Amino acid sequence: MRVKAAVLWEVGAQWEVEEIELDEPRAGEVLVRYEASGLCHSDEHLRDGTLVHRLPMVGGHEGAGVVEAVGPGVATLAPGDHVVTSWMPHCGACRWCVAGKSNLCDRGASLMDGHLLDGTFRMHARGQDLGAMGFVGTFSERSVIPEGSAVKVDADLPLDVLALTACGVPTGWGSAVYAAGVTAGEVVVVFGVGGIGMNAVQGASHAGASVVVAVDPIEHKRELALKLGATHTFATAVAAKDFLWELTWGVGADKGIVTAGVVDSDLVLTAFETIRKGGTLVLTGVGDDSKGPVVQLPIDSLIFLEKVVRGSLFGSGNPRHDIPKMVGLYRSGQLKLDELITRRYKLEEINQGYEDMLAGRNVRGVIIHES
Repeated sequence: MRVKAAVLWEVGAQWEVEEIELDEPRAGEVLVRYEASGLCHSDEHLRDGTLVHRLPMVGGHEGAGVVEAVGPGVATLAPGDHVVTSWMPHCGACRWCVAGKSNLCDRGASLMDGHLLDGTFRMHARGQDLGAMGFVGTFSERSVIPEGSAVKVDADLPLDVLALTACGVPTGWGSAVYAAGVTAGEVVVVFGVGGIGMNAVQGASHAGASVVVAVDPIEHKRELALKLGATHTFATAVAAKDFLWELTWGVGADKGIVTAGVVDSDLVLTAFETIRKGGTLVLTGVGDDSKGPVVQLPIDSLIFLEKVVRGSLFGSGNPRHDIPKMVGLYRSGQLKLDELITRRYKLEEINQGYEDMLAGRNVRGVIIHES
């Protein structure tokens, strides 16, 4: 079938919206008609070359839609099901999946290659095979994706809002609750409150942190963070560090979470200096390794103060469990999603959407697919 999609043909180019050819689902795959796709910074990292992927590629990894058809052997989904994508598929059998860490599933080994799990492609244009970002390619009206990349959700909730639970929400929330292990009464600082960091704020607040400091240079993001659980905000990491050292009488924050859109070594070092002895620093935001090491830390402080530095992928959780959990928290009013969407765009406006993101105008932009 012919569908409309946004394709990246080369690093540094703009997204090109055009008609492509989409194959039918094969064994273990489903055809999804997308209703919405979030504009996540990771797709911009694909475009600017920070993340190295095979090109050409249909972008988008944060989406929600309706199953239209299923391939042979699909047992957990049926046509008509409402689903949220999981850019990390699960096999349910590898060491990581059986331990409840499907965010590290072995199927993610080919995450950057663009093909589906059998090594072939379902999208084609200009005589070439097109990859699908994160196995799902949500910058397309429709896509064929692995069964394990579609998580069934309640059909009575708006899919444009639930699309955020495909990446930004569980990644940020889990960075606080799972990776940082925030507990009641702790002092937490979140560096960068965009589409992921805003949910780290929500997660820390939900876990019972007594102080949640949000750091971001953009004023309207700081204002929203205060509405979503932050107790204090600062425009710079240095200002936040100075405040927290004074607030804690020189002890430091219990937990720090780095969720800036682009992470550099100066930010990581300041964040490391902000946390206390035995404190935990979580690195979730992506850095550009081509410009040199992003993490450079004083080893004496790391050892003698027993500070913990850890990375977090997809919120360090289990997407097939956590995405429905996020939906449930939204339904109960304990997690804010509508407030995260700054603007909705047509697919043809995708480049404007990313321009707005880079300019700091959006917490999250969302593409609404017309069908």
